[in-house]
Amino acid sequence: MNYRPAITIKEILEKKYGCKQKIIPNLWFDNQAEQAAKFYTSIFENSKVGRITYYGKDGHEIHEQKEGTVMTVEFQIEGQKFVALNGGPQFKFSEAISFIVNCENQEEVDHYWEILSEGSDPKAQQCGWLKDKYGVSWQIVPTILTEMINDPDKEKTSRLLMSMYPMKKLDIEILTQAYEGK
Repeated sequence: MNYRPAITIKEILEKKYGCKQKIIPNLWFDNQAEQAAKFYTSIFENSKVGRITYYGKDGHEIHEQKEGTVMTVEFQIEGQKFVALNGGPQFKFSEAISFIVNCENQEEVDHYWEILSEGSDPKAQQCGWLKDKYGVSWQIVPTILTEMINDPDKEKTSRLLMSMYPMKKLDIEILTQAYEGK
């Protein structure tokens, strides 16, 4: 007979100290990891900056970072854990990966769009997508859009998509009107 306790040590620790997240996105910055983490955590609720590590003398010939400068910053956005790394200019962000911000109403869409697009390239804005001032791609999406796009009525979804394609920031009223054929 296999014995399994009603609750394991792992479950107790996860319950006491929060959900253990198996996959944590790591964001590579040139040298703005701490600024970016503070920026992102200032935007979203249930967010915080955690541990910060610093480069030491060891490995300088490889990482070429000055001793004492920030190496990594752990942070959470809406309870989702992230790590930001100051790794140097070798790698840049691209639209191949983006973070979706689900918005319940136009007020939320406007709020997140305004803050995240500040200081960014307007040419990188299309169909609810934007790149922030650090080059990270975001999708600011009204939750109703997903419901409308999944409608089996192809005429409705076609009208919806045709109204969405030329937009930068998504407008729920215009999308809804197109979807309803008004």
